[in-house]
Amino acid sequence: MADNRTHTTTNLACPKALEFFAGIGLARLGLEEAGFQVEWSNDIDAAKCEMYRNHFGNSPEHKLIEGDMSNLHGEDLPRDASLAWGSSPCTDLSLAGTRTGLNGKQSGAFWQYARLLRELGSDRPPIAVLENVNGLATSHSGEDLAAAVRAFNELGYSVDVLSIDTRRFIPQSRPRLFLIGLQDPPAIEQFNSPLRPDWMQQVFADSSLRTHRAPLPEPPSPLMSGLSMYIENMPDNDGRWWDAEKTDKFLDTLSPVQFSRIESLRKSTNESYRTAYRRTRNGKAVWEVRADDVSGCLRTARGGSSRQAVIRLGNGKASVRWMTPREYATLMGAAHYNIDGLRPNQVMFGFGDAVSVPVVEWLGKHYFMPALHGSLGKDLYTEQTLLASAS
Repeated sequence: MADNRTHTTTNLACPKALEFFAGIGLARLGLEEAGFQVEWSNDIDAAKCEMYRNHFGNSPEHKLIEGDMSNLHGEDLPRDASLAWGSSPCTDLSLAGTRTGLNGKQSGAFWQYARLLRELGSDRPPIAVLENVNGLATSHSGEDLAAAVRAFNELGYSVDVLSIDTRRFIPQSRPRLFLIGLQDPPAIEQFNSPLRPDWMQQVFADSSLRTHRAPLPEPPSPLMSGLSMYIENMPDNDGRWWDAEKTDKFLDTLSPVQFSRIESLRKSTNESYRTAYRRTRNGKAVWEVRADDVSGCLRTARGGSSRQAVIRLGNGKASVRWMTPREYATLMGAAHYNIDGLRPNQVMFGFGDAVSVPVVEWLGKHYFMPALHGSLGKDLYTEQTLLASAS
């Protein structure tokens, strides 16, 4: 039976948040930009927790719990939060993972998240969020998404589902799914939104699930360019550029289509950048270059196929190197994140496994805060009503 008890928010001026699966704290950065105070965080990964402490330091207003959340209980959590954020592991759900779904060893941690929310009882936050890869929508023919929505329903939440790509804010292709549970959903619905594409409509059509489609402002259009603004400017003699032999090997693996893609840019008098991933095609390792001026999706740095290369083109030259840890941070909207003293692979793993800061900030400002203040969609509805009446 659903638990519909509501939580009383004590401070709407600076509402508090809980950060589950915190990683390196990028959800915290976005929520803080939106006006929240993250008071409690948890992650099982020691290397990510090291990065978290390295950036945020220690504060009496915040507690970071390092360890397996299955060892935590409701009484271990603060009781005054307005929002719970959970970026559960995507390994068992992503196209690059095992696709075993929510029953997988890592993605199944979602059920621990749901358990802890249940154990909070009447102190449960009025907003609960789950962030994951778009693969959650299709995993087990949509059954995993329905199961997650149903779990939130049993905790007293109606659920909205959005798909937001980071490239609406930063030139990195990084689509992610967001389940947003509200104890008090808006009565007004929005049926047409680019954030709810046709392929996710199955969940809203399922009458056994309690869902809503909150009215939201039009999000920024996906960026088609701008990568060069996020790339570190390195002189030709920087040791991180590959030598001639390695660069020639890179170029030799390119298909005719891939080679022609960069050849015109190489001949140009204007400098430009592209990114590339190494793929295995017909049993052979080859490089594939993105056609647009946007980074591919940042991934955890495990092996050569996960690492992204940067190509600088122009004035008859083609220079290649690996993407740097600082570029990883910048392309996640965390340009000023403190990575001093950390191992490069540690940094790239942390950022490649994280949520994009500006996406969280946008949701915080346009969804979470209005929901807490009871104004979600009201201004938008009033504007649309006035336009309709005027016509």
